[in-house]
Amino acid sequence: MSAPPGEFARELVALDLSGLSDRSRRATTAEVDEVLRRVLPAPGGRGEPAPGRVGLDELAVLLSPAATGRLEELALAARTTTLRRFGRAVRLFAPLYVSNACLSSCTYCGFAKGLPVARRTLSVDEVAAEGRLLAERGFRHVLLVAGEHRIEVSADYLVAVVERLRPMFPSLSIETQTWSDDTYARLVRAGLEGVVHYQETYDRARYAEVHVAGWKRDYDRRLSSFERAAGAGARRLGIGALLGLAPDWRADVLALAAHASFLSRRYWRTEVSVALPRIKPSASEFPPVVVVSDAEFVQAYAALRLFEPDLALTLSTREPAAMRDGLVRIAVTTMSAGSSTEPGGYGSPGTAQEQFSISDERPPAEVAAMLVTAGYEPVWKDAFPLVDPR
Repeated sequence: MSAPPGEFARELVALDLSGLSDRSRRATTAEVDEVLRRVLPAPGGRGEPAPGRVGLDELAVLLSPAATGRLEELALAARTTTLRRFGRAVRLFAPLYVSNACLSSCTYCGFAKGLPVARRTLSVDEVAAEGRLLAERGFRHVLLVAGEHRIEVSADYLVAVVERLRPMFPSLSIETQTWSDDTYARLVRAGLEGVVHYQETYDRARYAEVHVAGWKRDYDRRLSSFERAAGAGARRLGIGALLGLAPDWRADVLALAAHASFLSRRYWRTEVSVALPRIKPSASEFPPVVVVSDAEFVQAYAALRLFEPDLALTLSTREPAAMRDGLVRIAVTTMSAGSSTEPGGYGSPGTAQEQFSISDERPPAEVAAMLVTAGYEPVWKDAFPLVDPR
């Protein structure tokens, strides 16, 4: 049975996404100039953007083809805003894949049910062994990732994993299937801090085309999962759109921005992070329906920074080193490093199918050294356990 729409789903229906996307495609150079004049640092001034932030209509302009040609100025405005809001601190985290077993059929995913790939679900002891390796490499923020398999990756299993890893890591998040309010509450009590779910695409028709079967096919349940997680006490929420999945990537970025704004307003004590992964090669052999160029990719991150200056913007090792090194100087505040996308991939790589290929293969210490050389501070730990007042 389909889940009822959440509060944001009603806002999304009322949002004129097609109109905003059309405005983006038709924006003129003069309109881009007008928005940039408001957000660029004043020549000879203190180097800070003018007060205020851009709205959805102006975000559409900054995502336009006309704005792609003004990327240098857009990046400068985003960099200034990022430094003003976050300083030079960049949080580092690692994904820890616990299972690639999956009961959902998502046409773009290397874990999709039916693919003839090597499957593996780690035992709690094996997860702990992977965790110790990551802790030895310096990580204190870990994202637990799994395919959608309610039996092999059950609520009880995840609670046991979180409880085992909690003494090693002050910040644990999950990127798994969606859960009920009660399960999220159990996980939070066990020590979970964050929940990551990518909507993949906000285009409902396209969503149905690429999510053929399984739990993830329920668009409304997926969309409302962030509200359930926040209501259960999750302190970090991670959302994203998979660029290249839907023909209109600008509409997805606009919907993602509106979603981030809603969550930031509705759950103001919760940190909201946003990611814009691009489709990478996987066992699914899914080709992107649209190729988002490097310039457009940087443009999207820079524009999001100006729309919501306080958002944590996340970039994974899907992207090559040069792109990551550049974007951290513009808008990105959270990065994975030294990642593996297969279960057991840190201790025994090659024993299971990876979800997708990564591009930045540098070890964590090398990524941290890059940040230091660039004048940034790699932050391994910025979370502390909450003390129960009882």
